[in-house]
Amino acid sequence: MAEQLRLMAVHAHPDDESSKGAATMARYVADGAQVLVVTCTGGERGSVLNPKLDRPDVWENIAEIRRAEMDAARAILGVEQAWLGFVDSGLPEGDPLPPLPAGCFALEPVEQAAGPLVRLMREFRPHVVTTYDEEGGYPHPDHIMCNRVSLAAFDAAGDAQRYPGLGQPWQPLKLYYCMGFTKARILALHEGMLAANLESPYQEWIDRWEDRPDKGDRITTRVECADYFPVRDDALRAHATQVDPDGFWFQVPMEVQRQAWPTEDYELVRSVTDSPMPESDLFAGVREWLDRS
Repeated sequence: MAEQLRLMAVHAHPDDESSKGAATMARYVADGAQVLVVTCTGGERGSVLNPKLDRPDVWENIAEIRRAEMDAARAILGVEQAWLGFVDSGLPEGDPLPPLPAGCFALEPVEQAAGPLVRLMREFRPHVVTTYDEEGGYPHPDHIMCNRVSLAAFDAAGDAQRYPGLGQPWQPLKLYYCMGFTKARILALHEGMLAANLESPYQEWIDRWEDRPDKGDRITTRVECADYFPVRDDALRAHATQVDPDGFWFQVPMEVQRQAWPTEDYELVRSVTDSPMPESDLFAGVREWLDRS
């Protein structure tokens, strides 16, 4: 019997897994892969972005509510999920920026914070790991820390000399960065809305794009997963404190999304197996590697 393929997606907060790579995960679950979402923090310092839930009773119980939302999203996506147990750093605002709160995830030493993720990698034994790029996808301190911890754990998990006592060594084969917010994708969705005679929610983004870096030329891998966009959106709506169901994320009709940009996109940044570029599958080269081993 062929070995079951395993994918680990490392995210900073509950809700990140549903806005970054969720359709990819749902596709691989449907294909029979085992998928584990790792959530680094509890999202305790996140904002309540749904105006209908911006109430004192929600704020007083935000940690418990966000865990319940994560459970609901996990069930919708069909994935497994594990908490690393770190404390949300919050998104500092102001000029100058205030210091990060003591004890938060972003202030942990990277080598120390990578330990729990090394343990999980050795237990779950993923063939493929996904996370954010070196700027966190956007510059939230927890997203940047998530990148650093994911790289450190990927490089250490297979080394018996590192993190002794945290399980039998296991080397994941590939590490990817999620690359969702590229100029080409935003333009395609924008033009798709205009072609459908609808108002685009992306005009402001496009008007100020020159102030943002574009990493579209770094994409190595495009995963066809449009059939799972509705699952992605259902999972995102499960994080009810974090998204307004009448807001920005749900303004583009599903048919426009499917036609304009039917993939989720990634950059391959670590690999110990071979696969031709460009790729259309996160497990490209992995099946062949398993057949040889």
